Amino acid sequence: MKYTRLTKEQLEALHHDFAVFLATQQITADEWEQLKKEKKHIAEEEIDIFSDLVWEKSLQKVSFLERIDKKSIHCFHFQDTNAKMISVQVSDGNIDLTEPEGFLWLKKNMLSDDVQLFTGEKTYTTERNMEIFNLIQQGMQISDGQLFISLNEMLN
Repeated sequence: MKYTRLTKEQLEALHHDFAVFLATQQITADEWEQLKKEKKHIAEEEIDIFSDLVWEKSLQKVSFLERIDKKSIHCFHFQDTNAKMISVQVSDGNIDLTEPEGFLWLKKNMLSDDVQLFTGEKTYTTERNMEIFNLIQQGMQISDGQLFISLNEMLN
């Protein structure tokens, strides 16, 4: 298995898609019920294959990831062959970047000694989707990219 198995809740939400997947494998509803009872390992393999397909399709659509905590922001923009990163660290103890006021403070004080900015670019060392998946596993969230774009504009 390349990624992780979808949870029971995720599989339930994708029930129709899973039924279509089984149909493409020429597995009927009755055969599926029989597999689950009599050949659990084969049923689990089918769930694993479906999970990888869902992850692959979903990760292909991801362009931006981010993580915000009280004192830091980490944003990534994923392109075809590389990823760009913007990271912000705030040392002022009164600032909380998870609050709207914290981000407003950051906009006004971007050049302050209390703000450290880091940028970087990395060529993928593994395949693109796996790089994204690994960051999601580490707590990054899929985003629309507005934060990355805003920070990038502040830097330029």
